[in-house]
Amino acid sequence: MKKKKRFDYGFELSIVLAAILFFTAPGQAATAQSKGKTATQRVAKANSNSYSIGAGDILKIVTWKEPDFTVDEILVRTDGNISFPLLNDVKAAGRSPEDLKNEIEARLKDFVSAPEVTVTVLNPGSKRFYILGEVQRTGEYPLVKDLTVLQAFALAGGFTEWASKKEIILVRLEKGKRVVITINYKDLAKGKNLDQNVLIKPDDTIIVP
Repeated sequence: MKKKKRFDYGFELSIVLAAILFFTAPGQAATAQSKGKTATQRVAKANSNSYSIGAGDILKIVTWKEPDFTVDEILVRTDGNISFPLLNDVKAAGRSPEDLKNEIEARLKDFVSAPEVTVTVLNPGSKRFYILGEVQRTGEYPLVKDLTVLQAFALAGGFTEWASKKEIILVRLEKGKRVVITINYKDLAKGKNLDQNVLIKPDDTIIVP
């Protein structure tokens, strides 16, 4: 039986970047199916005080015993605001669920006596990153907490046997410019050059050749 030949990834970086633009375009990236991360776990993390709400998140806002001020599903718009009954626009992006709850309670006092509000992130859809190439599960992943490169590899199920672990690249957008970070997994596995184990940022793309 013939062994599978390893694909030659010795192409120019410009071609890699072009591929990134294709794979990360809306609707192109496949949703990653991670066995270790259920939807319930992702929502729980999104409702911690460390989570920052972003555009594209879907929230549920409940005001106790006040159905007129309860919204089962509310989308955080691209401008970062939500529309809430009688309050009009409320800034949600960049705030924790607890912070947003406190503002809504404060503003509802003009209409309700001692309002008690609960803010839940139903779908943390605002923050994503991508893993492509020689990993077990390529695709798009939700970013709902601080996550390092090594942890991202674990989410992707590890490497295939053909992965070039010394030539991994991470591409991110900073101040309108694409920045390429090189990662040598073999060094990290030996406890060397640990500064390569950077935190993942929204819209980062990791390519494992």
